Amino acid sequence: MKILHISTSDTNGGAARAAYRLHKGLLNINVNSQMLVQEKFSDDKTVNAPKIRLFQGIARSKLTFDALPLKFYRQRARTTFSLQWVPDRVLSEVTRINPDIINLHWINAAFVQIETLAKLKRPLIWTLHDMWAFTGGCHCSLDCDRYKASCGRCPQLDSNKDYDLSSWIWQRKAKAWKDLNLTIVTPSSWLAKSASSSSLFYDFPIEVIPHGLDIQKYRPINKRIAREVLNLPHNKPLVLFGAIQATSDKRKGFHLLQAALLELSKADWKDKLDIVIFGQAQPENQGADLAFKAHYLGYLQDDLSLALTYSAADVMVVPSLQESFGQTASESLACGTPVVAFNATGLKDIVDHQQNGYLAKPYEVEDLAKGIAWVLENSDRHQSLSHCARKKAEKEFTLEIQAHRYLTLFNEIHTNYFSNQKIS
Repeated sequence: MKILHISTSDTNGGAARAAYRLHKGLLNINVNSQMLVQEKFSDDKTVNAPKIRLFQGIARSKLTFDALPLKFYRQRARTTFSLQWVPDRVLSEVTRINPDIINLHWINAAFVQIETLAKLKRPLIWTLHDMWAFTGGCHCSLDCDRYKASCGRCPQLDSNKDYDLSSWIWQRKAKAWKDLNLTIVTPSSWLAKSASSSSLFYDFPIEVIPHGLDIQKYRPINKRIAREVLNLPHNKPLVLFGAIQATSDKRKGFHLLQAALLELSKADWKDKLDIVIFGQAQPENQGADLAFKAHYLGYLQDDLSLALTYSAADVMVVPSLQESFGQTASESLACGTPVVAFNATGLKDIVDHQQNGYLAKPYEVEDLAKGIAWVLENSDRHQSLSHCARKKAEKEFTLEIQAHRYLTLFNEIHTNYFSNQKIS
């Protein structure tokens, strides 16, 4: 049985890294797995991508062309909004590789046209990394639930029309995908519930399989050594925050962390802790509005740098407004660092309240500040939280567990597909 993962990239971005980790996990248990990507950043021979730089330039041009209709919505929010209407070359590549099952991942940035999925003629599994697959174009719906109907009047487009770009995208999906042999996999129960309540996916089978990671790479490292390597202070507790575009992506909740830190500075924590931020270059006005000294580590790409960073910290804060899962949280737990987050969306599946971290009331900054203090203020409690954090990762988030759960699903779908082929 040959599995093909289709993903816009292999390692660039959180969704890509999750897809590539699954691919490697399957290879580790001797599954015939390959990837098909638009842009390849690794040197992995099992990852298929255009070999000529010209095609990679064409891919970037396609993205610009794909986004052209958005120019009619001049007041739209500057969030990711994918149309996927430009033709692609995916079908010919799939035909060449000839897989038995296709596992879709994040396929945006003009990589896979919506209408292509019905042409693949194979059982499809779609691992959702955000909400785009069942919305009219947005990747994160926030307070909008119009994906439960047929979109239109899209708040992210600043539209008050029933028939707008979002409803056009929704209708294309509904028409193209109505007869797909499709199984949905989500990394969290929250995303599964959202997908099952959508007008596009309510009738498709949905499974929940958390993202996995290599817990031999993401493991506790001696805190003193980690801080020495990263040139971080040894005499203070360190509060960690990080994501791609950490401080500029509003969905990641940096503004809520700022408010929580201000609350802490008014209490007994003034000058008693420092902040560490990764995924963001140091701004000119370093530490502005943070109330504490901040250390910016920039963009961390490799597993060792990330494991060192998690291990150097005393608490990881993930104040996101919405997360399909929250890989920074699971990575932090694997390194033995407790996590403070809001009791909402995908993070509820990762953090166990007052066992390996703290789940604050959504989206109350006072309780977020209380959670940070609660994790830090008692050394014996902190040691227990750290121990439970690592145990949670070992029990639920290993690559081996994830790969075997996917393999079980692949086998079931493969068997049913060929049984139905024989009957017909």
